[in-house]
Amino acid sequence: MAVFRPFEMKGRPLDDQVMSWNDMVKAPYDKNNVDTFTRTRVILMNGIENASVLMSHCLSRMIDNDEIKRQLSFIRRLDSLQQQTVNWLHPANQSVTETTIGYEQLAVDLTANLAQNEPDGYFKQVLDFALLEDFDHLFRYGCLLELLEGKDPNNITQGKTMIKEGRPTKFHHRHPCDEMRKHFDGQAASLKSKMNNLTIVAAEQQTELFYKSHGFMYQNDLARKLYFEIADIEEQHVTQYELVGDPSESPLEKMCMIQLCEAYNYYSCAETEPDSRIKSIWMQFAEDEIQHFMVMNGLLQQFEGRDIRDVMKTDTIEPLIVLQENKDYVQQVLDTQVQLQPFIVSAVPLETEWRSYQDLPSDWPSFGWRDKQNADGVPSDQVVERARKEAMIPQAV
Repeated sequence: MAVFRPFEMKGRPLDDQVMSWNDMVKAPYDKNNVDTFTRTRVILMNGIENASVLMSHCLSRMIDNDEIKRQLSFIRRLDSLQQQTVNWLHPANQSVTETTIGYEQLAVDLTANLAQNEPDGYFKQVLDFALLEDFDHLFRYGCLLELLEGKDPNNITQGKTMIKEGRPTKFHHRHPCDEMRKHFDGQAASLKSKMNNLTIVAAEQQTELFYKSHGFMYQNDLARKLYFEIADIEEQHVTQYELVGDPSESPLEKMCMIQLCEAYNYYSCAETEPDSRIKSIWMQFAEDEIQHFMVMNGLLQQFEGRDIRDVMKTDTIEPLIVLQENKDYVQQVLDTQVQLQPFIVSAVPLETEWRSYQDLPSDWPSFGWRDKQNADGVPSDQVVERARKEAMIPQAV
């Protein structure tokens, strides 16, 4: 079924969702035999859960209502345990660099899927723009894997995602003011756009956090610098994506939509997962998230006198989010948009144009910012230069 129908699903009571340690700590997948998109689904759902937990913590610090905070605490604890269950599916013998290849493969194919199914033209352009940057990150980390471990990253992506240069990473560094994006109107935006926005924000935020929490673990100086450099770009991506969402949503509405997005993503994963054991995890957690969604809607009804159905304006979400090959689409975007950069035409009201390098004015703020950051050399260039000398540059499959 290519349509998600949340109101036709039955959730489990919150008390029934509490599991034992043995039930939560599942056996990890076999990194040598796992389907490459199973690995990326694990990464995606780890990020989706983390985003929910972080937002719930944030709202609990700002809401002065004990009943709401009690329910947030209960759901947040369950989401946190789900997040650990999902994250623990990664095997211990998968190196940080190997896992990183999975993170960037997810970024490429998730962004490509969302862009191809995004009804809002402006948001689609934002997705296409960042797609070429994550695509290049996959190439740079592929070179690092060759250098540090002598492994071909195509064996991890299983040839289903191209690995070659995109928009060079050294051109991704921009002044914060050039990361500003206008937001869509929540009243007019489609539910699919809202789900796409919450999904990509969660995924990019998880990537940023992973790089910041693992990059310092390397002894290799170039690896440390590369993770530092790309983590900073992921921060930029989170900024631009979160700005596209509607800021007028109330806290309860926001959490309702986040729980709906969790269920939607779990259901999407379950519908496309070839591993029956992991598929059962996705389906169980989809049902659990439906219950979280219903509890949050009850709070919305109780304290704001609104029903989430009035916000959604539809009982279905389609199509599902599918992680699969997107080579033709990525190549098309690469052929037509690799030279583009964002130019803020007007700050008030915010208007952005996407211009080629040669059409940018000399006082574009990002030129000065970039010159400072790249003054002593660029790790993302250095890793490719070393790979050309010491290893085999990963080729597109």
